Amino acid sequence: MAPTASSVPRAAWSRFGGFFRDITLSSPSRFAILVYIALILIFTALLSLPISSADRSVTPLADALFTAVSSVCVTGLSTVDMSTHWSFFGELMIFIGTNIGGLGALTLASLLGLVVSRKLGLRAKLIAAGDTNPLRSHGGAVNESQAVRLGDVGHLLRIVALSTITIEAGVAILLYPSIVIAGHSWLEALWLAPLHSVMAFTNTGFTFTDGGLALFQYDYYFLTVLMVGVFLGGIGFPVILALTKQLMTPRRWNLHVKLTLITTVILFFLGAGAFLALEYLNPGTFGTRDAWDTTFQAFFLSAMTRSGGFSVVDISELNGSSLLVGSMLMFIGGGSASTAGGIKVTTLAVLALAVWSEARGRTSVEAFGRRIPSDVQRVSVAVLAWGATIVALATVVIAQITLAPVDKVLFDVISGFATVGLSSGITAEMPDVAVYIMAVTIFMGRVGTVTLAAAVAATSTRQMYALPVERPIVG
Repeated sequence: MAPTASSVPRAAWSRFGGFFRDITLSSPSRFAILVYIALILIFTALLSLPISSADRSVTPLADALFTAVSSVCVTGLSTVDMSTHWSFFGELMIFIGTNIGGLGALTLASLLGLVVSRKLGLRAKLIAAGDTNPLRSHGGAVNESQAVRLGDVGHLLRIVALSTITIEAGVAILLYPSIVIAGHSWLEALWLAPLHSVMAFTNTGFTFTDGGLALFQYDYYFLTVLMVGVFLGGIGFPVILALTKQLMTPRRWNLHVKLTLITTVILFFLGAGAFLALEYLNPGTFGTRDAWDTTFQAFFLSAMTRSGGFSVVDISELNGSSLLVGSMLMFIGGGSASTAGGIKVTTLAVLALAVWSEARGRTSVEAFGRRIPSDVQRVSVAVLAWGATIVALATVVIAQITLAPVDKVLFDVISGFATVGLSSGITAEMPDVAVYIMAVTIFMGRVGTVTLAAAVAATSTRQMYALPVERPIVG
């Protein structure tokens, strides 16, 4: 019997649904990549519409795509003037895109499922766990205890939603008076306050006011609130979950929380000290400011180079040494399973502990009375190697296309890869080819090197034999 006309599309839809279910359940990492791609395409189309631009013209594809990538991947780099190019509708789309990107694709999907079904099954928990811990993204067994156990995933998702709403609303309320005092009407401030709040908590760093933060450069209250928002978004939802349970009992914090907070604080002070020492005589940045203002701005710059993306000083005026320090801080980034980018502070902590253990002749890597397993160390090395490779390739290609100074190209490439959003000024001047390459770099940085590797290796088979051992000479 020949198939009817209606049965053909039904069968094709059934096959597509089966393929989608297989991808979703068998490989959360591939599902995350597909969701991010779909979101980028949707927001590219929306930002291309005439209603999205202030002059009601069609935004060129390169600019719309780059802005969509920068929004969904919570980066903050732009190829257009964010304060004048977009209409209210365009700003609203960017606002929504950054909120979605800040939550994470798998976290968002799991939250939607939790809202619809009011419960999470085992498969849904596994998918959500892929967003909270990259080691789970391969879909296989995890031998060691994780920062977030499957039993905590449902609670974590509720904490994600509640903390996001609470923190963004709180930061917006605190920012509102400063925006009104700066000269904006109370009605404008009702939009600008939550807009800046979202850009801080998601570590995006877009500014939609003329001159960026120049109007608030001496408003230390406003800048401090921004830093707090960036810090809370950058430490990661697993850390927020742990702090909600054990805020007053730090001895009970797990190793992930301790490494994240300690490394974050150390980098915050080291970065501020470096910028203070390197820029205090530079008339283009700190050289014309008094001692208090210089010190405060050094701490603000240190916080923003970790993934915040806001800037008071002109980044293009920084000394080459400061650009290098900023590049290093951006490459490290924030906490795992956070709105920040980079290779993550726990990756740096694990690598530093491994080096320290090797220097002391110890066979195991230990911290706070706990042993860090070898698979975590291998993933840390892989993240560092893949991240450095992506940054190096993108820098070489973009430098060749633009013929711009390599130090500034490197700064912007790392800013894109680590989803920071600070720019030395060359991103806005890039030709379309370089813009597309930068967009791919941002995407790879946000999705994560571990997720990309896990997506490619999801179908790999386990090796059931071991080859003879031979030690090459290293070092």
